[in-house]
Amino acid sequence: MNSTKEAKINTKIVSANPRDLKLLELNARYMRHETFQQLVSNIQRDGKLTQLPFCIWEDGHWKVLSGNHRVKAAIEAGLDTIEFIGTEDKLSQDRQRAIQLSHNAISGEDDPTILKTLYEEIEDIDFKMYAGLDDKTLELLEKVQPESLSEVNLEFQTMNIVFLPSELEKAKEMIDEIQKEVKADEVWLASMQAYDNFLDSMEAVSTSYDVKNVALTLLILLGIVQRNLDQLSDGWYDEEEQEAKHKNWIPLSTIFNHHKIPSKSGAVVKKALDRMLSKGELEKQQKWEALEYWATQYLQGD
Repeated sequence: MNSTKEAKINTKIVSANPRDLKLLELNARYMRHETFQQLVSNIQRDGKLTQLPFCIWEDGHWKVLSGNHRVKAAIEAGLDTIEFIGTEDKLSQDRQRAIQLSHNAISGEDDPTILKTLYEEIEDIDFKMYAGLDDKTLELLEKVQPESLSEVNLEFQTMNIVFLPSELEKAKEMIDEIQKEVKADEVWLASMQAYDNFLDSMEAVSTSYDVKNVALTLLILLGIVQRNLDQLSDGWYDEEEQEAKHKNWIPLSTIFNHHKIPSKSGAVVKKALDRMLSKGELEKQQKWEALEYWATQYLQGD
């Protein structure tokens, strides 16, 4: 694969009739109908494009590399003239495609806390519509707590841990296993106190095992977590009331401290499950109910 360093692009602001511009024949970026109509409405309100497309001069006409939907919307909005960023430089096909894809793919993300604040500060309902937030985004904004941490305002540093090949494979296996057992639908930012606790745990492991290598220390720590998954039952089981604290699904490893059993034991369980299924006493998709049934039968004998 060859990599050619091309010259920097020279650009200028150009005015032209949007109907004279050549649109892309193959555009990976699509826009839903309601979103496109909102864009048309915004352009009609503004009387111009407030975000400029990017075009190249090719074969005697301007070709739109980025901003095809804005050009189409300008035409539908009835504009006779629009401004765009243009270049007359000769760009290779590879560079043209790369520009097209990068303008679509490389974009920032909205910080939900700031987005909610800015949106709620808009008083005019028409301008709320102008903002173009869809129903899904608005629904998510309802769940945002103002006091939640904002990633934009966080100062952080990246820590790299170097593993030897054999250590890396073992670490991946442990992390994959723990992730399977401890599932979550949301990602939360940890406080500095939690980070300090992690460092204290790492130091305790390092001192106890007389290990100076950070990667090996982390492997040992992961192993300790792996061997004590049953302690996670504190998160969902009330020992005093002997009842579940919530109605969510929980990993079996928090009960058995392992997700594997001996093959002979597995054969007995499989035989019992098959018999219950054949008798219609159990749904195939709800095999876990057999555990509850067996446990209930045992407790009733007390």
